[in-house]
Amino acid sequence: MPQQSHKKSMLVRLFKHRWTDSGTVARALPKTAIASLESRIRASEGRHSGEICVCVEAGLPLSYLSKRLSARQRAVTLFGKLRIWDTEANNGVLIYLLLADHAIEIVADRGLNAQVKPEQWSAIVDTLREHLRAGRFEAGLQAAVDGVDALLQSKFPLAPGESNPNELPDAVVLL
Repeated sequence: MPQQSHKKSMLVRLFKHRWTDSGTVARALPKTAIASLESRIRASEGRHSGEICVCVEAGLPLSYLSKRLSARQRAVTLFGKLRIWDTEANNGVLIYLLLADHAIEIVADRGLNAQVKPEQWSAIVDTLREHLRAGRFEAGLQAAVDGVDALLQSKFPLAPGESNPNELPDAVVLL
C-alpha cells in the first residue's frame, strides 16, 4: 500500500508541474510587475556591490521530476547556470520561486552567506511567503528584494562616489 501512495503522490506532482505553465507565471507577475521589480533591483544595486537575481519558474523540468529533485536543488543549479556565483566579491543572491510546489529558495554566494545568519534569510522567506499566500506576488518579491538589499547594504556598501559595475543583468528570469 505505501508504494501505491508514493506513486500517486508522484503522479500528482507531475500533473501539478505540467499544469502550471507560463500563463500561470504571467497571471502572477504581469509585465508591469516585472518592470517594477527590475527597476527595484537596479536601484538596489546602486547602493551596494552585490547582485540580485529574481527567478520565477512555473514547474520543474521532467528531468528533475523523474529524479525527484527538490526546488532547492533546482535553485542551486540555476544559481550556477545564471552565473550568479561569478561576481567579483562573491556576493550574488538568487531569489527563486517555484510556483508548482509553492517553493521559495534564496541562494547566496559565499561572500555574503558567510556573514548572514540563517534567521535573517528565514525572515525574508517568511515575509515573501505571507505575501504569496495572499496572492500579492509583486509586493512579496519587492519585499524580498528589499530584504536582500538591506543585507547587502550592511555587508557590502558602496564607498562615496563608488558605483556598482552591474555584473549581472537586472532582468527577472521567467522559466
